[in-house]
This record gives sequence, C-alpha cells and structure tokens, in this order.
Amino acid sequence: MQTLRSFLMGEWVAGAGESRLFHDAATGAELGSVASGGHDLCGALAWGREHGGKALRGMSFAERGAVLKAMSVVLHDHREVLIDVSRHGGTTRGDAKFDIDGAAATLSYYAYLGKSLGEKRFLVDGDAEPLLRSKRFVGQHLRLPRRGIAVHINAFNFPAWGMAEKAAVALLAGVPVLSKPGTATAPLAAKIVELWHEAGLFPEGAFQLLVGSAGDLLDHLGPQDCVAFTGGSQTARAIRSNPNIVANNVAVNIEADSLNASVLGPDVEPGSDTWLMFVADVVRDMTQKCGQKCTAVRRIFVPAAVADEVVEILADRLGGQGVGDPADKSTRVGPVASAGQHRSVLAGLDSLSAAADKVWQGEAPSGEGFFVKPTLFRSDRGLDTEYVHEHEVFGPVATVLTWDGSVEALTPMVAAGGGGLVCSVYSNDLAWAGEAVLELAPWHGRVYWGSRKVHDQGPGPGTVLPSLVHGGPGKAGGGSELGGLRGLEFYMPRTAIQADQGLLKRVLG
Repeated sequence: MQTLRSFLMGEWVAGAGESRLFHDAATGAELGSVASGGHDLCGALAWGREHGGKALRGMSFAERGAVLKAMSVVLHDHREVLIDVSRHGGTTRGDAKFDIDGAAATLSYYAYLGKSLGEKRFLVDGDAEPLLRSKRFVGQHLRLPRRGIAVHINAFNFPAWGMAEKAAVALLAGVPVLSKPGTATAPLAAKIVELWHEAGLFPEGAFQLLVGSAGDLLDHLGPQDCVAFTGGSQTARAIRSNPNIVANNVAVNIEADSLNASVLGPDVEPGSDTWLMFVADVVRDMTQKCGQKCTAVRRIFVPAAVADEVVEILADRLGGQGVGDPADKSTRVGPVASAGQHRSVLAGLDSLSAAADKVWQGEAPSGEGFFVKPTLFRSDRGLDTEYVHEHEVFGPVATVLTWDGSVEALTPMVAAGGGGLVCSVYSNDLAWAGEAVLELAPWHGRVYWGSRKVHDQGPGPGTVLPSLVHGGPGKAGGGSELGGLRGLEFYMPRTAIQADQGLLKRVLG
C-alpha cells in the first residue's frame, strides 16, 4: 500500500487525519491512500512566493526555458516507468503515451519559446505611443510576472499533460507553482514531481505539489496570486465564489464542461476521404482515454439523409475497439479512472437513454474494475433533446443528432451546448463550410476544419496543441490557456508606463 505524500516547502510530507483510498481502475484493488490534513498551506504559499518567485524572476526567459527543457527530458528518459504507473489509473499503453508524450512536447515547446526570448525578463507589449503633443513623453505597455504564486488545480484525466502544460507557461513567465492533481490519478503526478526533484531542476520554491484535498488553500491567496482550474463546472463555481478569491480579486482561469460537437457537412459522400477522416476522428475521440478527455466529441451532427449510414459505420468501427485490462496489448479502451467516475458515467447513460435512442452499445468486462460499455445514441429531435445539450457524460459516449444540412439550422443546435472547447467541421464545400466555421467560431475556443486536402494530415480535434489557445466560452469555463506566448498573458499582466522616451529606453534596454 502506497501512502502519497505532498512536496511542500522543499520536503516530502505525508498528510494527517482521515485518509482517502485510491484503487486500481482495472481490478478495483486498493493501491494506497492519501490524507489531506496537517499541512501548513498558508506557509507553503508564502514560501513559494518568497523563494520561488524571487528565484524565477531573477532568471532570464532563456534560463527558465532551460529548466523546462530539462523537465521534458526527464519525462522522456523515464517514459517506461511512467507508463507503468499510469496503467493503474486505467490507461492503455497508447493512452499513457499520449498523456506523457503530450506533457514532454508541451514543455519542450515552451522551452523553445524561452530560448527565443533570450536574456529578457519581461515582455514589451507593442510600440511606444506618443502622448499629447510631446514627442518625448510616451506610453509603453509592458508585461511583467505576478509577484504571487500560481495555484494549479488539475483534473484526473491527464495527470502528466495537464500538470505540465500549466506549469510550463507559469514557470516561463517567472511565476512559482503549487500544483494539485486529481486524486484518482495522483500517483503518476507525484512520481513525475519526484523525478524532477531528484534531478534538481527547480530553484527552491519554484514548484510544489499538494496531493489530496485542497483544504483551505484558496483562503490564503492574495491579489498577486492566480488560480488555473480544470474540472467540473460545479467546482469551478465554488472557486469563483470563494469569499477570499472575491475579496482579493484573485485572477482565475477556468476550463470546465464541454459538449464538443463534430459536424458532417451535407456535401460529404459516404466512403470519401473526408467521410473516413470524420469517422476516424469521432471513433478516436470517443474511445481514447475511455472518452475521458475534455476535448472528446459528445454530439455528432449529421445530415438526416446519411444518418443511418453514419450510425452503421460508427458502430462497426467502435465494435473493433476492444474494452478490457489496459495491460493487455489487444485492449484499446481501458476502464474509467475511479469508482466515483464509474458511477457518474453509468448515471449519465441512464439519463441519456431517457432522452435519446440507444442505437449501439459495446461489451465490457464485468467484475470489480471500473469498466464502461462504449455507447452510441441517436436523436432526430434536434433542440428538443434537452439532456444531450445540457450534460456531459465523461466517458466513451456520444449522440448522433440529425438536421437538414443548413448552417442556419445547425448553428442554434450546436450553440445549445452553451459553449465548447472545440468543434470539428468536415466539408469540402467552400461556401458552406466557410459560413459554418465562422458562425460556430464564437461558441468555441477552437474550430477544426477537416477536408480532403488534409484528410491524412490533421492530428484530430481532440489533440491540444501548445501553439494554439486551449479554452472556450460559456459552459467551457470562459478561460484560455496555452496559445504560445499568449499563454504568458495570464501570468504577466499588462502595465502602461508613462515616461520620458529616452529614460524609458535606457531602463528597457
């Protein structure tokens, strides 16, 4: 039995009080426990601000980037060890590689950005603006790192990638991090931090890890601190409404629920390259990580004329995705990550069954593991299929929705999801697809346009790329992460400096 420990104020410390168990997702066997009490979280935050913040701000972007590169190399060098740890959270080897390699690639990308920024420690935002009639008196916008600490509250589904992508941006910006992983898969996050610590990569206080409950962590944040959260909308609302967060106007970035849509254009013929691209992307996003991806497709919009053919080919392809023990090489879909997640998905399946027609369901092992049968639903009632447009079932589940093929009818149906992280559109009709992409864009953080010209090139809509923004409006949380240098903006607020142009140039170098 493993006892998970937190890494706070430079030491690995076990919590006190009541423990929470975590289990092997495939067998239900107890793996270990974590206790959340007894930590001096106020002290940990202060320690990070004082030691980590000062050290990071004293480094150039290139020096911070070198730290990120070393973090990436550690993940690559210990890949097999991390894949083995990840398996207990229900991930297949392919899913584990997706998580770990995604983390390494994101760190490496931001390391490259740091190198390209060179010896600077802050960012100049635009050109100097002349003020009034004077040519000497100017205004210049700068971006400088917050003098606080970044609290990262991560979801269970990507314990490596989710932790790394937030940390990469904050550390490059010069802001220390206290990271809290989702408990169900926290052993992987803890192992990664252990490897980073053993390699001696961080300046003192630059990175801390809190396992278990967040406790009263948010109650100790100040006006220079910030919070980046990934998870459910209910928890997001609790964070935003925390009295201390509100009183100190602590900056908060949220990535929450997302009823991502996949749209098949009316011009796409069955069997064509674009059709096969659409099918492959839908199947991948329904089954990868057992559908436990914030970018997974939940609603599949298809013209009524080809709906039967879409259901048939999706059912055939989904049926070939073996569900079982992630240690088995033939398995393509493992279990969901925890008993709580298992109960949530089963309850969601029951609710979807009352709202739409179940047109296909796969098989899954019985027993103590947290396995879920991949399931496909269909509704021809459009906007009247209320549950489908309101609730995300976080598993290998999606619903086919039919419509008449017009952009005018499509837009309100997709928008009924309340805003999403990503929408994918598959069409070769320039006029139709151009209109659809632009109409759907305001409802999403990202739109993925598939066509015959890129049918064999795109990474799929479910892949989050560090060079593009990740986030979405409305129900998706209203936040934004990554996006290359844009990601630094959350950690480096903009300030306008008004001064003599010559003096300012000397200060800014």
